Order: sequence, then structure tokens, then C-alpha cells
Amino acid sequence: MCWLPLTTATQNGSSRAHRGHSRRQRKSGSTRLKIDPKSEHCSYHATVNLSRRCLKVIDTFRNVLDRDFAADEPNRKWITDITYLWTKSGWVYLAVVIDLYSRKVVGWAMADSPTTSLVADALRHAIESRRPVGKRLLHHSDRGCQYTSGDYQRLLNDLGVECSMSRVGCCYDNAVAERFFWSLKQEWTNHATLKDLSAARHCVFDYIEVFYNSRRIHKTLNYRSPDQFEAEHTPAVAV
Repeated sequence: MCWLPLTTATQNGSSRAHRGHSRRQRKSGSTRLKIDPKSEHCSYHATVNLSRRCLKVIDTFRNVLDRDFAADEPNRKWITDITYLWTKSGWVYLAVVIDLYSRKVVGWAMADSPTTSLVADALRHAIESRRPVGKRLLHHSDRGCQYTSGDYQRLLNDLGVECSMSRVGCCYDNAVAERFFWSLKQEWTNHATLKDLSAARHCVFDYIEVFYNSRRIHKTLNYRSPDQFEAEHTPAVAV
């Protein structure tokens, strides 16, 4: 099974926290989404009534990526997602953009709230660092309100980037991003005591920029780090 954190769950019109959660999770009012990897469908522990807007979003955005996580060139397929980290000052949020060609984190941003500005900043960071000019770029995310918002969709349109989105509640459609967040927490942040957003940002910087991109090897990359893989296969792109 796969579990994803949700900010709220609606059951009979009220917000409820899952009984099995830790005290911090109950305090934040979070719940979980249960995924069966053997099934194409996903199910909530709580009953979720889809609004008309949600149904419109489902019809509008297609899953173009369709779990094809391979890319023959840099800047052809980017995936993005948001996660949260606990600090002594409360929750902070991290958005990342990953190039599927090398699994490199090409853009990231942090804030104390999961807003559209957060994911837009991560995307702008990726655009500035990679400058994917003249190439058809596919951008894949889940169907979070940050990514379906009018402001973010206009940004993608202005940049000439094609939009792809996971099916409703199916974390496996964005598995590479989910795996990155698991690695970040298990290998790094879970072993640190984070005071606040600034401390969390420094911690994440060390993981992404000092360790993950340059030193962490991947089986998918024939046991190379993202930077090593790009240096060997696309010298002009590696930074």
C-alpha cells in the first residue's frame, strides 16, 4: 500500500483526523489516502464528495506522462510535487522539480504555506537553471489546487510547457517525486532537529545541492549520481 498526506478529509461535512495518526498529525488535521498498487483505482478512508470544480479539473487535465518515467534527453520530462517538513516552529513546505532524464532536482523552493507561489517559484528556479529553449517540455504533477490554479496554468502556457497530471489520488502516477521525498526524509531530514523555515531550507539545500544531485547514486542511472550521469552523457547540460 502507498500512503499520501492530505490536508483535510471530509466526512458528513466535517473535518476529521485519522485515528492512527501521531499527535503532530492530529494537531495539523491531516489524514491519509490509501492506494492499492494492484489496482488502477484509489480509495479514501473518508468519504469525499467531488465538487463540480473537481470534476471539471478531472476532465480538463490528462495524464500524458502515463507512468513513462524514461526520458531520452534533458528537459523533455519534468515532474513536480510538494511535501511538508516538521520544525519546532510548525510545518514548512517544499516544492521540487525533477528532470526524469537524470533524476536531477533542477528546481526547488520552500515556504511556510503550500501556495501557488511556492510551486511557481520552484518552476521558475528550474527554468532559470536549465533554460529549456526550443524543446518540447512535458510538466507532470498531481491535481493539487496549486497546480490546477489559473495562475499556475497561465505560467505553464506562457512558458510553452505541456501540462500532464496524475489521475485522482494515484500517487504511483508521480512515483519518482514520491520516492525522492521518501529519500529526503529517511536519509536526511528525519535525522535533524529543524528549528524553523530557515533551518529547514539550509538542511534541504545540503541534501539537494551538496549530496543528492552530485553524489547520490541511482540504480536507474547505472549507479551514477544525476550530475555524473549528465556529465557523461550530455556534457553541455551538466552544471
